[in-house]
Amino acid sequence: MDDKEFNGLADAALARIDAALEASDADIDFELATGGVLEIEFADHSKIIVNRHGIAREIWVAARAGGFHFRWDGINWRDTRDGAELMEKLSSLASQQAGEEITLD
Repeated sequence: MDDKEFNGLADAALARIDAALEASDADIDFELATGGVLEIEFADHSKIIVNRHGIAREIWVAARAGGFHFRWDGINWRDTRDGAELMEKLSSLASQQAGEEITLD
C-alpha cells in the first residue's frame, strides 16, 4: 500500500468514527483535528486518542486500557495483537471509559 492509498483509507476510517460518535447518545465530546487526530473526551475528563501513523501505515488508539495498533487487512482495520476490528474495539474501549454502553457502527 502506498501513502496515497493509506491516507485515503485512514481518512475514511476517521470520518466513519467521527460520524458514529456524532450518532451516538453518549455523554462525550470529540473533535477530529486537521492532520487526522481524533480526540474523544469523556465526562470524567479521560480521553481516547485515535490517529493515523503514516510510517507504520496503521491507525493507533491510545486509551485508558492501553495502546492499540490497527493495520488494514484489505477489508477492515484489525488490531495487530488480537485481530479485533477497529470499530468493535473502539466501542468496547469507549464503553469502558464512559461507564455506559457505546456502540459505534
